[in-house]
Amino acid sequence: MTLPTRRVSIKRGQEFIKTAGLLIPVVLFAAGQNSYAGDGAPDKAMQFNIPAQSLSSALTRFSADTRLQVLYEGDVADKLQAPALNGTYTPAQALEKLLGGSGLKSRYTNDKTITIEAPTGQNQSNTTTLKTMTVTGKASYADNDPYNPNYNRSTATTATKTDTPIMLTPASIQVVPKAVMNDQQNINILDSLNKNVSGVSARTGSSLLYDNFIIRGFNTGLAGAAYRNGLLSPTNFYEPANIEQLEVLKGPAAALYGRVEPGGMVNITTKKPLATPYYALQQQFGSYDLYRTTVDATGPIDDAKTVLYRFNATYLDKGSFKDRVGSDRVFIAPTLSWRPNDKFEANAELEYKRDNVTMDAGLPVLNGANRPTKLPTNLFLGDSAANLAEQESVLIGYDWTFHFNDDWKLTNRFLWEDWNLKQFSVNPVSLRADNRTLNRGLSYGQRAFETYATNLDLNGKFDLFGTRHDILVGGDFNDTVFPGDTTFQGATAAVPTIDIYNPVYGRVNQAALDLLPKNNFRVKHDQWFGVYFQDQITLWDKLHIMGGGRYDWSLSGSTITRNSLQQAKNAFSDIETQNFSPRAGLLYQPWTWLSLYGNYTQSFNSNAGSPATGSQFAPQVGEQFEAGFKTEFFDKRLSTSLAFYHLTKSNTLTPDTKNFGFSLAIGEARSQGIEVDIKGQLTEKLNLVTTYAYTDTRVTKDNSGIVGNKLSNVPEHQASVWGTYQLTERFKVGLGEVMVGSRQGDAENTFLLPGYARTDAMAAYIHPIGKTRLTTQLNINNLLNKNYFSDSSNGGRLSVLYGEPISVMGSLKLEY
Repeated sequence: MTLPTRRVSIKRGQEFIKTAGLLIPVVLFAAGQNSYAGDGAPDKAMQFNIPAQSLSSALTRFSADTRLQVLYEGDVADKLQAPALNGTYTPAQALEKLLGGSGLKSRYTNDKTITIEAPTGQNQSNTTTLKTMTVTGKASYADNDPYNPNYNRSTATTATKTDTPIMLTPASIQVVPKAVMNDQQNINILDSLNKNVSGVSARTGSSLLYDNFIIRGFNTGLAGAAYRNGLLSPTNFYEPANIEQLEVLKGPAAALYGRVEPGGMVNITTKKPLATPYYALQQQFGSYDLYRTTVDATGPIDDAKTVLYRFNATYLDKGSFKDRVGSDRVFIAPTLSWRPNDKFEANAELEYKRDNVTMDAGLPVLNGANRPTKLPTNLFLGDSAANLAEQESVLIGYDWTFHFNDDWKLTNRFLWEDWNLKQFSVNPVSLRADNRTLNRGLSYGQRAFETYATNLDLNGKFDLFGTRHDILVGGDFNDTVFPGDTTFQGATAAVPTIDIYNPVYGRVNQAALDLLPKNNFRVKHDQWFGVYFQDQITLWDKLHIMGGGRYDWSLSGSTITRNSLQQAKNAFSDIETQNFSPRAGLLYQPWTWLSLYGNYTQSFNSNAGSPATGSQFAPQVGEQFEAGFKTEFFDKRLSTSLAFYHLTKSNTLTPDTKNFGFSLAIGEARSQGIEVDIKGQLTEKLNLVTTYAYTDTRVTKDNSGIVGNKLSNVPEHQASVWGTYQLTERFKVGLGEVMVGSRQGDAENTFLLPGYARTDAMAAYIHPIGKTRLTTQLNINNLLNKNYFSDSSNGGRLSVLYGEPISVMGSLKLEY
């Protein structure tokens, strides 16, 4: 159902589409004049952007960029390291640089095949050609290749801020690449995480103002909602159109990132411009009046391919299985890259996003019930005239990297974001004793924040006394200001009660709401600065030791008053917190396909307010012990990981029983469990993602009577499986299952959310049209139409949310 109050935003979206319809073809035509030079000719120069990594991975990337087949013996390239390669070279020059210092030589055996050879003895003219094999099999792809169908990724930067392969990182890190998101047609990152990463529960309530995650039992909260290319991007709904991959680092990450919750963090890696022209136009349509249009265009601007561009855009308009609920979105994201030589690269980006969302707080649990009552799935207990939120954000960012040589580089990143919210939200307050009359209140007004984030990292590799070192030294700064939230919060006669069994809408007086005086004024400021170091030491090519730490200086404060914004500003004060967070890890790799690891990490976060003594609260501290193993098979196309962990969060606030109205920082909760992740390519035709998590959470210290309780919205058992099978070269099918055990619905453990299993399916057909290809795809989610409760949005008895019933999404995607 299209809401009258959304007509303005839809009209704006239509104007945006008309404008884009005129501009995009011009941009595509201009960019299309640059032809792709990657035809593999040894004397034809092309742009390369290959990070430092193992020689085998670098050769795979080289093969993907040049479309040349590279042959070499066994695992000889796995044991060697290739330098970074950035700049314009012929394939022959590029390969010479990649092999520099390795002792290996290359030669063309035909126009499309290169053989790697090792010289024997002192006479280099007398060479022996090694037994050959293909590096990448029948097809090879760079990680950022839009056509890359592989589910596995062997590298991720989140855990170490370096190019260390995941197999050599003594921590649990999972990657969800774009190929998985495309096959599942996930139009938000919450679904991508829920379906594909163990131990993660992304909260789905539309009463939330930002994407929200629970990792290893702990909510990431507002302060650590997600990171974007390594910098904190706090409150937001993240648009997946320009996301390359999602990286989830499990456990405390304060040693590199500062104030984060102990369960872990989500880092969003965005798309970067490509030297190879690529254009895509996709139209999706589905159940509940869903329409989504996306555009992706990238390529070089100049003939030398030193200046590259990328442009992503989205328009979304969708309803819901809930009555009177819907949303729309406009999103644009242009990006420029400058790569003048093989030593320097800079990227600049802009994002604009506007969301109109109907706020839906869910349904209440009846008084005395220990499970949610099965009310109609489409029941909405707000009011269509007063449950709208308009969220608008502008983001500007840049990053640059300078390579002093093959081993040393300096990287700087910067992000500025301006976020604004206009909100009307009718919320549940309490359910009366008759178990049908719901008292409602109002949240109405404006909120905003402005954030600056930057960091500077120096990364270098060197040998010392027979050991190999990969060091990182850096610092970062983040400043987030909420200059003044001005809202009305609470009950009012303008918002009457509602009968949950016989709801009557349109009783909220919009004119009366506009006249309500504001009664809630908030000023908030978070600022921190940190310096960190890290050393990854390699002994005997098999033993890898990681050690490091970070020292933080943090200022945090929040003041709320009832009378005026100026009063809140006058009363504002912040608390300074200093903390050192250590990190240590050990990894042993007896064979290239197996890594055994363990780690110890800490995190910290500040506590707002002060105790009755007037002194300062100690900061919250997270502490984790973890051990596990990782494997890689089939030429790194399939990876598995298993982790055991014990995690404690201490110094949380709990009521002071001797001083009414005050708190003590003595609370504690712990989480422990097992996580299994399997992802990648089992055969040339079968891709698979499988996860399982056992999560045992408990409150271990508290003064409010909840010691021994489980943490809310955290299932003890959680699993998923998703697979696609390539029936023919053009036709692919997929099937998946998400299984979630029962969960406690609130901190007091007064009610239980039942477990559920949901089945999803897909089919896709690729039809070549000249130099383009058209992909038609159909996804069916909740194929068996199971009724289930996804979560309790606000962790309470008044806000339980149904999961979406059976839904269908179709797609037409043209790529060239």
